[in-house]
Amino acid sequence: MTSVPTAAHERQRLADGQADPPLTMFGPDFPYAYDDFLAHPAGLGSVPPTQHGTEVAVIGGGLSGVISAYELMKMGLRPVVYEADRIGGRLRTVTFDDCATEGGAPLTAEMGAMRFPPSSTALRHYIDLVGLETRPFPNPLAPATPSTVVDLKGESHYARTLDDLPEVYREVMRAWNTCLEEGAHFSDMQRAIRERDVTAIRRIWSRLVERLDNQTFYGFLCDSPAFGSFRHREIFGQVGFGTGGWDTDFPNSILEILRVVYTGADDDHRAIVGGSRQLPLRLWDRAPGKAVHWPHGTSLATLHVGGEPRSAVTRLRRTADGRIAVTDTTGEERAYRAAVFTAQSWMLLSKIECDEALLPVDHWTAVERTHYMASSKLFVPVDRPFWLDVDEATGRQKMSMTLTDRMTRGTYLLDEGPNAPATICLSYTWCDDSLKWLPLEAGERLEVMLRSLSQIYPEVDVRQHIIGDPVTVSWENEPYFMGAFKANLPGHYRYQRRLFTHFMQDRLPDEQRGLFLAGDDISWTAGWAEGAVQTALNAVWGVMRHFGGATDAANPGPGDVFDSVAPVELPED
Repeated sequence: MTSVPTAAHERQRLADGQADPPLTMFGPDFPYAYDDFLAHPAGLGSVPPTQHGTEVAVIGGGLSGVISAYELMKMGLRPVVYEADRIGGRLRTVTFDDCATEGGAPLTAEMGAMRFPPSSTALRHYIDLVGLETRPFPNPLAPATPSTVVDLKGESHYARTLDDLPEVYREVMRAWNTCLEEGAHFSDMQRAIRERDVTAIRRIWSRLVERLDNQTFYGFLCDSPAFGSFRHREIFGQVGFGTGGWDTDFPNSILEILRVVYTGADDDHRAIVGGSRQLPLRLWDRAPGKAVHWPHGTSLATLHVGGEPRSAVTRLRRTADGRIAVTDTTGEERAYRAAVFTAQSWMLLSKIECDEALLPVDHWTAVERTHYMASSKLFVPVDRPFWLDVDEATGRQKMSMTLTDRMTRGTYLLDEGPNAPATICLSYTWCDDSLKWLPLEAGERLEVMLRSLSQIYPEVDVRQHIIGDPVTVSWENEPYFMGAFKANLPGHYRYQRRLFTHFMQDRLPDEQRGLFLAGDDISWTAGWAEGAVQTALNAVWGVMRHFGGATDAANPGPGDVFDSVAPVELPED
């Protein structure tokens, strides 16, 4: 269920006589224009020529790591990328090799990130840079979704729009909008973000952080008179807004949820045609047009032996001369003056032997307190998008995008054309719902899911359309991830601030400089690729500064303007 602007907001917009500026992920914690920074012809900055060719370790080959490496290469530095698994991280696209789309491309399944909001404008810069196409993602009740079925407590409702659902769902939608407006100044904040009014953003957000850092999502709902009904809260948790039910987020900090809805990250999603993993892979192979120092045609791939990153990191330590020594699974140790760490932060506690002196002690505490969301998916290939068949008796589609309180929770239907093989994401679940699947193998999961869906669609035989083996993932069981993404609990704001601001190292002692944290865990908007991009750019600025470089005066970087846009700082006592 999608949250909508309030009537007051719409009246003001019309009174202004113009459409709103686009909504972007500009804040609220760090209102800096990363998209403008990327688009500026002056570039992201430079390092002294004496530093050209200097090696910088980049640990983690996900989106944040690849972008960090790509931009450091453009400055004339030599990134050395370490990757434990495969390039792409949680941009993990797998293929059904024996199934092809109408155009002949392999049929794919997105095991990690699969939908991207238009407000992710820094991410969009790189999508456009490598020439990828996007298309609308079929979220519940979205314009790109032919129909949606909401199945709760054994009762199903078929809908093409919200108006097709019973009145209680519209009551829940109105309650959510009222809750946001009265409890979080929703219209005022969205207007400030649209207009990039830093003063207004900081004024509103600082008060909310101070008041709500100790509040859960569910507690925030309960505190609102609009959500006085348990029935409304239950329906909201199971059906939700934008992407579907969010009751698995109820224990998390309400600040995490506000960041999503303020910036429109919960709605109007796009999918990357051919799979999201193409983005880091294309950046890996791309030769920038304006790279400093390196000969024409240089790419990240050409800078690495065999075109592949080095293997997994097993140890990080500080050398006597202040460098960062990196040991990989081959046993080779190499020392660097700077390193960017973009992998899951828990890796620093479990998979990698680390010198404690690498980070300040309060940063280690923040890493230890990182809270991850569990998540699982299961996809199957089918012979065609049979769900588009219309039942002559009812005039309805045979099957729809489905939200339910049954084991499957969310089922997404993804077609590549009316006569081509297609895919079904039979189940997309989170946290406790995900843990229910953890002991089961892919085939066992499939059987449970088919039984669950047969209760909703007794006349539909999904099994007869399946043309290949299922593929599944439980991110909490992935050895180099241990969870899908970070989600702060109440009281975690201070921890997140420490991690996000780590790229500002001027105040750190010399022995704690040179290792820069980046990636999804470090961002304010974990779970959205935009946060990985933004923290990568922070780290690039930090490395540039570490090597004595600077940005062009016409295009100040995130560290240059830090004091004017810095995140709220809560007292530590």
